[in-house]
Amino acid sequence: MPHDTQNKQVINFLVNHRYRWARHAALLFGFVGLIFISGFPSQFSGVYRYYSLCSVFMVFIPMFYINMYVLVPAFFFKARYVLYLLLVILLVFTGLSTMSFILNTYLEPHRIGIRIKPYNRYEGIMISVPIILVTTTVKLLQRWMNDNARMAELSHLTLQMELNELRNQINPHFLFNMLNNVKALIRVDPEKATTVIMKLSEFLRYQLYENTEEKTTLAAELNFLSNFLNLEKIRRDNLSISIDNHTDARTAATVLIPPNLFTTFVENAVKHSVDLSDRQAWIRISISLENRRLHFTCSNSTVAVAPVATDKKNSGLGLANIKRRLELLYPHTHQLTISPAATTYTAHLIIPV
Repeated sequence: MPHDTQNKQVINFLVNHRYRWARHAALLFGFVGLIFISGFPSQFSGVYRYYSLCSVFMVFIPMFYINMYVLVPAFFFKARYVLYLLLVILLVFTGLSTMSFILNTYLEPHRIGIRIKPYNRYEGIMISVPIILVTTTVKLLQRWMNDNARMAELSHLTLQMELNELRNQINPHFLFNMLNNVKALIRVDPEKATTVIMKLSEFLRYQLYENTEEKTTLAAELNFLSNFLNLEKIRRDNLSISIDNHTDARTAATVLIPPNLFTTFVENAVKHSVDLSDRQAWIRISISLENRRLHFTCSNSTVAVAPVATDKKNSGLGLANIKRRLELLYPHTHQLTISPAATTYTAHLIIPV
């Protein structure tokens, strides 16, 4: 069995609530075994060896449980370390004094062999201190594991909330851009604007009803991007579009990725490829899979001067969102390279799949 599995089983036994009775049984039997191994009961004759065992047991066990369930939670966990140490010393002193009184008063006459000296507290310290340390360590480990579990759950919830917020900002951002396009198109070609609105309705229907899961297939995402670009092509006659999918149909249908992961890059390509001089503009998208890493490249033609006025407050919203999503979804495992040039603009993204 691998060491990691063994360690996990040991930790689960020590901290998992369902093993609490087994832990108590292990503590009690382990303590009884420790007393037998020490040979302490064999120092007494007849039935008194069992009396000595019960005496030690009935004094030590309350000490351990008082430390584990009272002193550690009430003082150690609240960083009152000096007071905790003083109370542990007092607890040990009280317990050993009680046991010393019982053994020296009632059981000492029944000790076998030469009586070198009566029982004293130093003998009990050699037993009590290690077990007190073990019980304190178990409570610390339980507290640490529970805190780690709560922190992991809180981090997961925070991550999901932020991812959902970023995802929810994509649709309004896309809709904002498309409505601006339709507004401009209505003035020059109302009939084409009507067609765009109908296509936009189908597009948003997909967004609303079919694209709400945490993961979607690569095939569905590529189909989504194709519809988006075809929607843009209806509006612009001078736009050339190519999508090169180097993965086979079976792979594209099985590889899962977060939805709308590539939408922002395509939106930016559409926006920056606009040319008021009516020269041929182009957008090229390439998808490939190499060594379980998905490569997405989006390139577009661009002009030296932006042809339309942009909203400086919101123009970078989409790109900032996708960068943050990538940091949350693929921390330290993704590569995003954006290469702007005089006539081209390229975004290259690599993610694990």
